Amino acid sequence: MSTTTIAKDTSSFELVSGLEIHVQLNTQSKIFCSDSAAFGAGPNEHISTVSLGLPGALPKLNKEVIEKAMRIGLALNCEINQYNFFDRKNYFYADLPKGYQITQDNSPICKNGYLNVRLSDGSEKRIGINRIHLEEDAGKSMHDQDDNYSFVDLNRAGVPLIEIVTEPDIRSSEEAAALLTEIRQLVRFLDVSDGNMEEGSLRCDANISIREKGTTTYGTRCEVKNVNSIRNVRRAMDFEFGRQVEVVAAGGEIIQSTLNFDADKGTTSPMRSKEEANDYRYFPDPDLPPVVIDDEWLARVKSAMPVLPKELAQNLITELGISLSEATLLADDKGLYQYYIDAQEHVLHKKSLLNWLLGSIRAILNEKQIDITTYTVKPLQMAQTINLVDEKKISQQNAIQILLPALEKDANASPEKLAKQLNLLIVEDVDVIAGLIDEVLSKYQPQVEAYKKGKKGVLGLFVGEVMKLAKGKADAKKLNELILEKLK
Repeated sequence: MSTTTIAKDTSSFELVSGLEIHVQLNTQSKIFCSDSAAFGAGPNEHISTVSLGLPGALPKLNKEVIEKAMRIGLALNCEINQYNFFDRKNYFYADLPKGYQITQDNSPICKNGYLNVRLSDGSEKRIGINRIHLEEDAGKSMHDQDDNYSFVDLNRAGVPLIEIVTEPDIRSSEEAAALLTEIRQLVRFLDVSDGNMEEGSLRCDANISIREKGTTTYGTRCEVKNVNSIRNVRRAMDFEFGRQVEVVAAGGEIIQSTLNFDADKGTTSPMRSKEEANDYRYFPDPDLPPVVIDDEWLARVKSAMPVLPKELAQNLITELGISLSEATLLADDKGLYQYYIDAQEHVLHKKSLLNWLLGSIRAILNEKQIDITTYTVKPLQMAQTINLVDEKKISQQNAIQILLPALEKDANASPEKLAKQLNLLIVEDVDVIAGLIDEVLSKYQPQVEAYKKGKKGVLGLFVGEVMKLAKGKADAKKLNELILEKLK
């Protein structure tokens, strides 16, 4: 059997995978010191005696990281561990100045959770969450700055992380991508992290193995490290599944190893073999006291939890009768949803507001490369503008192309008064419109004759030409009716 044939014949095997997802928390300072945790500073600008690991420098826990970990744990249906302590994970690397990483080993802050993810065929898959633990990030080694030396930037050392470890419940790259997408949306929605994979705020390691369908024994796993996009997680998983099937089908054995993913080639390659588990010599960190989450603290965090996107989406479907995709688009964007909430109490038709936000307004935001939180037209102004269109006082085209740009420049303007100043209000004088129709029909006599002979498509020409003469200030429905009456 040829290699190509083996690689393609995956039907008798199934993928078994679990993810380790590192989420950088968006606190202002690091987890155990007051250094800034902001991204983008010059090398080694955000450091101190603690992040440098100097002798005698003692860590002090940032309380905010506990609450952010609790929030994401509750969103992932986890049990919250109310008695927490930190451990030292000992290993030696150039960007780990202390020689150990402060983490949680036997006492993760969250455990035994799950997330239901929706797949492209409409089905749902439940993926177990084994644990979520807190830890500090390491620094960054840079090997491309000098021909002879490697440089170390410790700005990232001590930035707070949560690591979300799933159960080996993933059976396809689609499921992995769906899980990552939902977790990224959740951490953004809960204001836990910006979830930016390109900047390293969200990183993923994928443990991948295969087994024959119908069996329950786990195969030998390989770990693909630090995949930096959801698309690349899918590519890495698909390639590695095919590679392992090819090896096993050819009579070979999978060697447990840590792999790198080459995004340009779409292939994995060994970084190091990992036949035995590393001995990190964990022990409790003697400089950090246990963290006790009392019932009152936990209850306060629970009560402050917002309604999550899935429930918001279902509420929108029930209230407005919209599709799941429409509801999900709005519910997953926290800023857009809040804008909708603020505007809905002033709008005549909620469905109109939704259509505008998901259509014309999203297009405007994309063109300007901004999000709704920086859009200068206020929700009340937006509602009043939509009402003008729904009440046939202004055309939608003029509202989008002329009125909204004018409102962007004046946060206090009344849309109706501004529309009047800009001469945008629809002409309601039937005699004036009738005169414009007569002018157009006399100009296009051959097309009028063609219409009378059955060429109905030219009606759009007449409507468009009258609209031009009226400068968009005519009710399209009424205009259509008047033209048809004239043509009779």
